[in-house]
Amino acid sequence: MNGATEVVTDLGAPRPAGRRRPGSGPRWGRSTAVAAAVLTIGLLAGCSAGGTPSGTATSAAAQDGYTSTDGTTTTWAVGHRTGPLQVTGTDFDGAAQDTATWLGDVVVVNTWYAGCPPCRAEAADLVAIAQDFADSGVHVLGINSVDDTGTAQAFQRAFEVPYPSIQDTGSTAVAALQGVVPVNATPTTVVLDREGRVYARILGAADAGTLRALVEDALAEPAPGPTS
Repeated sequence: MNGATEVVTDLGAPRPAGRRRPGSGPRWGRSTAVAAAVLTIGLLAGCSAGGTPSGTATSAAAQDGYTSTDGTTTTWAVGHRTGPLQVTGTDFDGAAQDTATWLGDVVVVNTWYAGCPPCRAEAADLVAIAQDFADSGVHVLGINSVDDTGTAQAFQRAFEVPYPSIQDTGSTAVAALQGVVPVNATPTTVVLDREGRVYARILGAADAGTLRALVEDALAEPAPGPTS
């Protein structure tokens, strides 16, 4: 499944490539762009939790439907999304973070640590997403389960990261992700829709064009109506 844009996972059937959502208008150009962008990064590898390159997954992981850490992207149609997902914790500046406060907006969650080469490679792209969509209702939140405060903040300064990252030394934030969507590589990027449900996941380094298209698609979906 290397380079695949759609894989079967335990979250339910993914949206077939190229199918348009009712009322969404023509989407062929963007779907094609996402597929092409993902195929160009088929050889990019993620890091394991310990920082060891991890180009292949175990057979048990393959049975669960997530066999690649090479940037494989999966999206889920509205009827198959699980959630809402809530990620909470304290960031490296000591401030509390809670994705529940961003319901109604699109959230990009990214796992990383400073010594991970793919994390460093994609850092500028994540910064660009955070800056370019700041006024459109998009929030980016990092999760770092490895680094101490000094190491993480040095990374944030070096890449001029404008968004917070949870200091997840107890791995509780990652556990919250794992409870909803498998996260077996670092970096992993998860896009939450306006209702806090998992819309997309990228295992391994995220291609800039792919991630940008996913965020734009999530923004294009209608906002949830008022609850009774």
